[in-house]
Amino acid sequence: MPLPAAEEDAQTTSLPPAAGLGRFVRGSLGSGVSVLARAGGSVVLNKLVAVYGGPGGLTLLAHFQNLMALLTTLPNDGVHVGIVKYLAPRRPGSAAWRAWLWAGALLNAAVLMLGFATLLLFRGRLLAVFEPTPVWVMGLMLGIALLTGHAYLAAVLLAAQRLRAYVGLTVALSVAGPLAVAAALAAGQPLPRVLLAYLMGQGLMLVPTLLTCWRLGLLRGRWQRPSRPVLLASGRFLLMALSVLLCSKAVDFAVRNLLISRYSLAETGLWQAAAKLSDNYTMVFSAVMGAVYYPRLAALAHQPHAQKAFVRSVFGLLAVVLAAGLGLLWLLRDWLLPLLFDGRFAAARTLLGPQLAGDWAKLLSWTLLYGLMARARVGRYVLVQVASAAVYAGLLVALLPSQGLMGAQLAHAFRFGLLLLACLFYFRPLRRPVS
Repeated sequence: MPLPAAEEDAQTTSLPPAAGLGRFVRGSLGSGVSVLARAGGSVVLNKLVAVYGGPGGLTLLAHFQNLMALLTTLPNDGVHVGIVKYLAPRRPGSAAWRAWLWAGALLNAAVLMLGFATLLLFRGRLLAVFEPTPVWVMGLMLGIALLTGHAYLAAVLLAAQRLRAYVGLTVALSVAGPLAVAAALAAGQPLPRVLLAYLMGQGLMLVPTLLTCWRLGLLRGRWQRPSRPVLLASGRFLLMALSVLLCSKAVDFAVRNLLISRYSLAETGLWQAAAKLSDNYTMVFSAVMGAVYYPRLAALAHQPHAQKAFVRSVFGLLAVVLAAGLGLLWLLRDWLLPLLFDGRFAAARTLLGPQLAGDWAKLLSWTLLYGLMARARVGRYVLVQVASAAVYAGLLVALLPSQGLMGAQLAHAFRFGLLLLACLFYFRPLRRPVS
């Protein structure tokens, strides 16, 4: 489909492979402060809740964060990914920029309304474990709306390559959540209210983010009505995000519900400890790739040779770096688990091996699958998500009865091992030298 709003303000230039890799490394180091802040904030949050509530408390925290993901995946993995792609080559303030900007805002509002309607319709299944009051549910929806607004404007900053502002706001966001949790715990609030305070602390970051975008001139100019092709082009990314929502976030939520019902909150907390450790470095990886790799990949969309060289260089670097880093985590597991959580989580050490192996394959697979998002290959991306979820479900059915909690970890490892092999086969032209 031809995209509207001419490319007169395109800014993309070609880079040789070495320069592209160097830019990725420099950008990764440049965003290191925000990445470390996010990881540090997550570690502090997990520690606070683990000490306060034990394995059961950690399970509730993960379930709440998963609930947040159910409500924000369509905006974050759909609207915002598309906005970065389509805004990145355009000049801030131009007619094309404003058309995409307003399209993203309208789509965000629509998907939030849909998410809230679904939440209220399935309130019993989604919220029962939190024992919510009507005020708590209203606070949840308000917090999600504020957080989505912040995330959208952060995506605009990325598209405009305003990394310094993005880093500063990400650091502040990373501090806001744990501070709100600490304040709620100090006030003696029950865990469901503590979790709501965590969400609201992050959501209020919308205010400084809005002011920053306005000061940088990214929101100025009169209203530009999005055309139908603009909305349809942005909507393609919603289909990809819907596949992530149904085949990843919803599956994770259902698996945790299954484990809670089968093994209790406390026992599930051991599985959750391994998954939480994974979440910490996965968040670091996603932050770097979202801030540095994907915007560059999107900017090279019309230069296939340069894009191919860039992907090959980054994939080769990450294969080695991830193997070394995850191997080190496995060696330090007996020290890390009590440090990051507390002594009650030491039993989770046996679950880390397959978790780390699966994560190595998962992160490398994601590196290649970003290419489908950058080229808006909706059907293929959705097919990957559906097939991956189906394989995972089959593995869980086969392994949980005989392997217990370890069955969930083995299913994770086999799932992403198979996905990486499939990605390497599909993207095999990347192995050929660039002419």
